[in-house]
Amino acid sequence: MDRIEEKILALIDANAPRLQALADDIFHHAEQGYHEYRTAKLVADFLKELGLEPREGLAITGVKAAIGKGTGPNVALIGELDGLACPTHPDATELGFAHSCGHYAQIVCMLGAALALSDPEVAASLDGTATIFAVPAEEFQDASVREEVRASHDVHCAGGKCELLRRGEFDDIDLAVTTHSLMVDRDSGADLVLGNSACTGFVGKTVYLHGRAAHAAAAPHMGINALNAACLGMSALGMVRETFQEKDCVRVHPYIRKGGEAINIVPSETIVDMMVRANNQPAIEHVSEQVDNCFKGAAMAIGCEAEIVNAQGYTPCPQRLPDQVMWDAAALLGDKYKVVSIPDGACNTASTDVGDLFAVMPVLNFTFGGSTGDLHSKDYKVSDPDVAHILPAKMMALLAYRLLKDGGAEAKKIVDGYQAPYTKESYKEYVKKISG
Repeated sequence: MDRIEEKILALIDANAPRLQALADDIFHHAEQGYHEYRTAKLVADFLKELGLEPREGLAITGVKAAIGKGTGPNVALIGELDGLACPTHPDATELGFAHSCGHYAQIVCMLGAALALSDPEVAASLDGTATIFAVPAEEFQDASVREEVRASHDVHCAGGKCELLRRGEFDDIDLAVTTHSLMVDRDSGADLVLGNSACTGFVGKTVYLHGRAAHAAAAPHMGINALNAACLGMSALGMVRETFQEKDCVRVHPYIRKGGEAINIVPSETIVDMMVRANNQPAIEHVSEQVDNCFKGAAMAIGCEAEIVNAQGYTPCPQRLPDQVMWDAAALLGDKYKVVSIPDGACNTASTDVGDLFAVMPVLNFTFGGSTGDLHSKDYKVSDPDVAHILPAKMMALLAYRLLKDGGAEAKKIVDGYQAPYTKESYKEYVKKISG
């Protein structure tokens, strides 16, 4: 451990009470994606107190600040601003949002790293740039929110990272560091899990079924029941599930957003929202077509019209086993923590817009423990604040320093060795094609 690394750890330890108070504050004020105004202001104010000059309002609420020389590799340290709709959580807000996925801890981690890296001596030791980047809306927003933010702020993508990529806010970034509360093996006892398991990608889909209204008792024969078409489409979807291949990790989960107008009127319009997931793009496209056929056929059988609108989802995440630089950084954290690697060959069937970062650049990811209960549930809670808030801040700061010291040699090696599926410009063309 060199002197700068010792200083990074000491700075975060000295500010641990402040970071813990910040964690408690954000945890109890969860906000919906693209509406994280309070959290974004808190982030920006914190960065300004460190002497940084953050840019604000990126894709509505994103916040971005640079530390370092402005030359050499540029490494983004990512934190996600949004909570999610979980009204049964005991700490849910009046609007029903809660941090039951751990995103608040990412923000604390990112700000803890910023606190250490912005120290003048530490910043001078970086042979490159550490970009502190708080991003909105990792959780996929439903169609009503997508429609709202497109009309109000010209947002084309449901995911914040996708939208920021579309707007060119990652054009100056060479490599990203991301983190998350443990997604799987939450009872493993691990404090840090290094690497990124493969994750599914998906397409968002909204099915509008148009029928004809009529009096449900006096003249149901005059109507065309759009709700019946939706139910028939759901049944057809159930019947094609046996064709999904296990190797593709397919998941299709719909819900009826609108079932009709009134109880005594034959439903003239039904709206079904869903996500179609798989771990590879060809499977996503194939299953998406199967789902379309289910609802088009059901509409034809009932006499409805089916209008299907696809929304750009997230691209699948590849597996990335931990790079040696991650092990080297984790080794500085001390023997009291259990640090392991992701299991080779596993697929996480959840999805994240980190996959869209992987589409254009290398991403180094780690997950952290310190919480119990299932993610996205009322049972999620912090069990070890040190592991959930302070440990990942140290890991992120140490990893950034290791990537950027010695002329940014480690960052350059990783960037040079990565074969991205898209260039940043071709990704923007892909988004334009999908989202319109």
